[in-house]
Amino acid sequence: MTLKNCAKCGRMFSAEPHQRFCSNCVENDDDIFKQVREYIYDNPSATIPDVSEALDVPEDKILKFLREGKLALKGDGVGLDCERCGKSIPTGRYCDQCAQEMKADFNKAFGVEKPAAPDIKKIKKASESRGMFVKK
Repeated sequence: MTLKNCAKCGRMFSAEPHQRFCSNCVENDDDIFKQVREYIYDNPSATIPDVSEALDVPEDKILKFLREGKLALKGDGVGLDCERCGKSIPTGRYCDQCAQEMKADFNKAFGVEKPAAPDIKKIKKASESRGMFVKK
């Protein structure tokens, strides 16, 4: 562990190499997330500005929770767009279509083949046969 300054409050804390925030700031973010999650649960049609105004939480913090996939808002035009095509999405960074395309491109680039679908004819033929067979 090393000593670092918290990227949010500037307080010095003992941290693992990947940590950027002190435990107080992490707990504060967790508390804000719980408040936002509960508000959205109680008000499912709420928009980002509604949540921000009701809880006095900055809109960019709510967008961060949405981008991380921790939250999802219902309805069109919630204020979150796919980073690739610009289509409106309820949570995350990419729409389903772009995510599938990027996954296929990634698999193609690294030579990962998609598993072949099972041959239905062979399965039916095997299930129709009677008896037990021993492979020699």
